[in-house]
Amino acid sequence: YPSEETSRVVTRMGGLLEKFQDTGRGVSILAPSGWNKFDGEVGAYDIKWQDLVDPKENVKISSTPVKSTTTSISALGDDVKALGEKLASKRDAKLIKAEERLTDGILFYIFEFGINDGTHQMLSLSVHKGRIWSLDANTTEKRWSKREEMYNNIIGSFVPRLT
Repeated sequence: YPSEETSRVVTRMGGLLEKFQDTGRGVSILAPSGWNKFDGEVGAYDIKWQDLVDPKENVKISSTPVKSTTTSISALGDDVKALGEKLASKRDAKLIKAEERLTDGILFYIFEFGINDGTHQMLSLSVHKGRIWSLDANTTEKRWSKREEMYNNIIGSFVPRLT
């Protein structure tokens, strides 16, 4: 469990990102400006942003209720790397990175996967307000170098509460 707080990312990358808040769901994020935004597809996502040119480039937020006794993502396991390996095998992927971050008192597990279909994915998991929050950012392996900084900023800006 990280003892040091990591500040939420607030850089808008010269306008590539814009602040987005959903008061109904109570989430804050820096979202890609100029991308199409979609609201909820049951069982798939709560909110999704998709690049206008390449639909494989997208960012999705989803949430699922958890038991009221579950107050941290660590309920899934304390070993973030072991959990990452488990998630990678379910995705037919290679785990590239697994780390944890504490921001605004909320523990986040952050993973990076190279999926065998050519997708590069970043995934952030957290628990807050009785829900498990999942934020994933996807692109092709070929475009990853162009999206890495932006996706790191998006993942680092997300908190499952209004800011």
